[in-house]
Amino acid sequence: MQCKREKPLTTTQQHMTVCISSPLTGLVLGNCVAWLIVHAYLCQHTLGVSHTEQVFVSCSFDILKDELGAPRSTFPHCMYVVAGTQAQHAKENYVALMRLSEINQGRHGSKARNEDDDAMSDSDDEDAPPQIHTNRVAHHGGVNRLRCMPQQPAVVASWGDTGLVQIFDLSAQLADVAQRNRQKPSSHAMQKTVPKQLHRHRTEGYALDWSNHTAGQLASGDCSNNIHVWQPTPDAKWTITEAYQGHTGSVEDLQWSPTEANVFASCSVDHSLRIWDTRERSRSMLTVNASDTDVNVMSWNRMTSYILASGDEKGVLRVWDLRNFTDGGHVANFDYHKGAITSVEWSHHESSILATCASDDQLAVWDLALERDPEEEEALAADTNALAPADLPPQLLFVHSGQHNMKEVHWHPQIPGMLVCTAEDGFNLFKPANL
Repeated sequence: MQCKREKPLTTTQQHMTVCISSPLTGLVLGNCVAWLIVHAYLCQHTLGVSHTEQVFVSCSFDILKDELGAPRSTFPHCMYVVAGTQAQHAKENYVALMRLSEINQGRHGSKARNEDDDAMSDSDDEDAPPQIHTNRVAHHGGVNRLRCMPQQPAVVASWGDTGLVQIFDLSAQLADVAQRNRQKPSSHAMQKTVPKQLHRHRTEGYALDWSNHTAGQLASGDCSNNIHVWQPTPDAKWTITEAYQGHTGSVEDLQWSPTEANVFASCSVDHSLRIWDTRERSRSMLTVNASDTDVNVMSWNRMTSYILASGDEKGVLRVWDLRNFTDGGHVANFDYHKGAITSVEWSHHESSILATCASDDQLAVWDLALERDPEEEEALAADTNALAPADLPPQLLFVHSGQHNMKEVHWHPQIPGMLVCTAEDGFNLFKPANL
C-alpha cells in the first residue's frame, strides 16, 4: 500500500546490456551485445530534481498539456513537468515546475550509430542532455501526490504528508519558465506562493485526481478511508463535500470517469475497487473485490470508457470491464511484476496500451491487442535459436529498467509513445522503439 513506502525489449543501465524481443510474439532473442541498447529506444534520458548540490526524491509528478501541438513526433521535443519533493526536513520541500527542451534522440533510434561512426564527434548537439529550466515553489511537508488540472495546467493540486490538500496557481511560474533559454537560465531562488485553497483531511493520503470532463472538479482520498469531492465555484474557489464513506481501509487511488461528470472510481487497501456517483455519499454504486491484497493504483481508459485497470501489492495487474463488473470478473490478469505495482496508466493514443511500474525496478508496457502466435514463434526460433518462455505474456511489449524503487509513470498526452518515470534516483524520459 502507498502508506508504507527473462524478458522482452529490456535494458539494464548499470550493466549496459539489453535483451530484445519481437513485439508480436514476446520471443526472446537471447544474449545481446551492449551496443544494442541504442536500438531499444527512440530516445532515452536520465534526469534529477536537485536543489543546490543535494538531490531530493520525487515520488509524484505530472505532465502539463501545452500549446506546442498534438500529436507531435519530430525531434527535438519540448515538454513541461511539475514535480513534488520528499526532502528530509519539511521546510526543504518544494514543487518544481520544469521546462525540458532540446530533447533529442542522441544515439538512439534512427540516430543509432554503427561501429563505423566512432570517429564522429562526441560533442554533437544531438548527444547533449535536455535543457532543464526550473522554477521552485516552497511546499511545507513532503509531496505524496501531485496533479495538474487538464483544462488549466498551471493550476496544480498537491497531497502533502502533513494531511493538507492544497491548490496552487503557478501561471506566473509557467510563463517565466517558458521563456527561459541558455542565455537566460533559471533562478535557483525558492519562491513562495499562497495556495488558492487548502483542506485538511483527518490524516495524510495519496489519492488525488482532476476531472477531464468538468473543469476544476477534484477528488481527494486519505488513509482514514474517506473521499472528498471539490466542486468549483464561480469565484474561482471550491466547495468541499462531506466524506464519501464505504471503504474500510486507506483510499489509495482515484480516477474520474472520462465521459460522465458525476462518476469516479476508487481503490483501497480493503481490496476493493468501487464506482461512485457524486450525488450519493453514503455508498458506492458498484463494488468488486479486486484482489486478495491491497489495491494500490488504478487507471480509467480514456478511449474505451468501460475499461479500467488496477495494480496490487503483490504485483498483479488486472483489467476490468464495467459491463460485467463482478468479483472475479476481470477480463485480463497479469502476474508478472515481482513487487508492488506503484503506478498504472493507459496510453492517451492507443486504447489497448498501458504502462505499469513497480517496486521490482521494472516499468512494463502492455498491449492487450496482442496474442501469442505459436507458428510465428517457431519460425522465428529457427532463425534466432531462441524460444519465448511459456510463462511470458505475449501482451508484454516492452520492459524498461535501471531505476531504483520506481514510484510513478505517465504518458505524455501530446507526444505518442513518450514516457516519463520517477524513482528514488531521479527521472527517466524515454520513447520505446516499438511503439
